[in-house]
Amino acid sequence: MLLQSVGEDVRTLRIVSKAYAGREGELTSVLQYVYQSIVLSGRGEGRLAELLMRIGTEEMRHLTTVGTLITRLGASPVFTACPPYPVSYYSASCVNYARETAEMLKADIEEEQNAVASYSAMLCEIENPAAAEVLSSILAEEHEHLRLLTDSFEALNASRA
Repeated sequence: MLLQSVGEDVRTLRIVSKAYAGREGELTSVLQYVYQSIVLSGRGEGRLAELLMRIGTEEMRHLTTVGTLITRLGASPVFTACPPYPVSYYSASCVNYARETAEMLKADIEEEQNAVASYSAMLCEIENPAAAEVLSSILAEEHEHLRLLTDSFEALNASRA
């Protein structure tokens, strides 16, 4: 696995740590998609609920990957925006708790746009080829999430017209 070739690297650690449990990091994405899936499922919007849970599951894999990367880079994967420092612990107040379907999808699209921009910026800064390859694969999946969510939002709007 590519992560096995990553060694301690403080510079790269500082660059990637915000993707873990920062305000717009993978942990927020996981919790937001799970929340939304539960709400939508309870309202009988099963297809969209399933899509969001599937994306949330992929985001959980990203969380695990970034946490493992942080460990390989030399820090403990503490749920904070700046591992390994136990400051500014993650707060679930970062999650968008919208209740309307359109508002949920708008928040998700914005979240995925931020993820794409964030991972793209990280890749411009990272000099560690193994870490860059790991982040590149996550970035490709974030692009796919953005496409799926945009399609869902457009379908929702078309059904309301």
